[in-house]
Amino acid sequence: MTATISEITVQPGEPVQQVLNECAPGAVVRLAAGEHQGSLSVTTAGVSLVGAGAGATVIVPGDVADTDIPALHDAPPGVVSGIAVHRAADVSITGLTIRGFSGAGIYAHSVTGLDLTDVEVVDNAVWGLYLRESSGLAVTRCRGEGSQYAGVATAFCATADAVIQDCTLTGNAYGVFIDNSSRAQVIGNRCRGNAAGIMLLHQVYEGELPGGVQDVLVADNDCSANELAAGGDDPQALGASGPPISGVGIAAIGVQRMTMVGNRLHANRPGGPSVMGASFVLASSADWGGSDSSDNDILWNTITGSEPYDMQLGTDPTAQRFRNNIVGASQPETVEGCAPPEGS
Repeated sequence: MTATISEITVQPGEPVQQVLNECAPGAVVRLAAGEHQGSLSVTTAGVSLVGAGAGATVIVPGDVADTDIPALHDAPPGVVSGIAVHRAADVSITGLTIRGFSGAGIYAHSVTGLDLTDVEVVDNAVWGLYLRESSGLAVTRCRGEGSQYAGVATAFCATADAVIQDCTLTGNAYGVFIDNSSRAQVIGNRCRGNAAGIMLLHQVYEGELPGGVQDVLVADNDCSANELAAGGDDPQALGASGPPISGVGIAAIGVQRMTMVGNRLHANRPGGPSVMGASFVLASSADWGGSDSSDNDILWNTITGSEPYDMQLGTDPTAQRFRNNIVGASQPETVEGCAPPEGS
């Protein structure tokens, strides 16, 4: 079918996928307020999918759009994601809610240039916003709640050139998950009520691409009251494919050249077993085929009021630079560049 549509408004009950199939590169597809049923597939360059605002335009399960996107990671066969973006460039999705899908809210793979703004993903079973093997990623003022794994994740994005900013993540295994991805900025997000607020992880997985987490900025995030329990043997449990984790504000495992500055971590307490024993954990993944954490800058962070520790270092502190941090209970007990709160 010839692509001819350059701008159109689609009302609830009208065929959104048919419009996406017929639209020209650079088209603007506006979804009117109301409930739109059915998953969507975006493969046309430059498409803008624009709702009337999160909570006003809502996409829920219905008919399943055809897509050749690879199977979703850590998901059972046959799951359906709300919006699949595959092998497209310069796509934007703005102002809508995606709710109740068995896969991810949005699953992007092999995309160059993706802008997600004012997007809400709620109670999508496996992932919220899952961005894989892609680059040029912007996630701004989004909200992710109630997914088995992360509210927002970049996976195997070797040069992500990603900005995840001013988002609210709650009720997930991980609020933000930087999984084997480099050149990302995680700025000004609110990660509360997860098992871990922000997770940065370099780990080798059998059959997966080589990875790494390098040149990442983690700045001005509020990671508090992350008390859910994730991991374990139950395949339906939160974060089921990983080890038990709970009570973590920020974990950086096997990272290089990370700058962590001006973050506030408070009252992160485990609600179940956890292989990590602090609100901020900096550790090596070399034993799992990853790398030691080194050449990182940890500056002007406030890390207090958590259990059992506020900070836990499982890698060489002298291979990092700590400056002007306020830290409560720590393992090791003293770290140059980290001072206890006043009055403690």
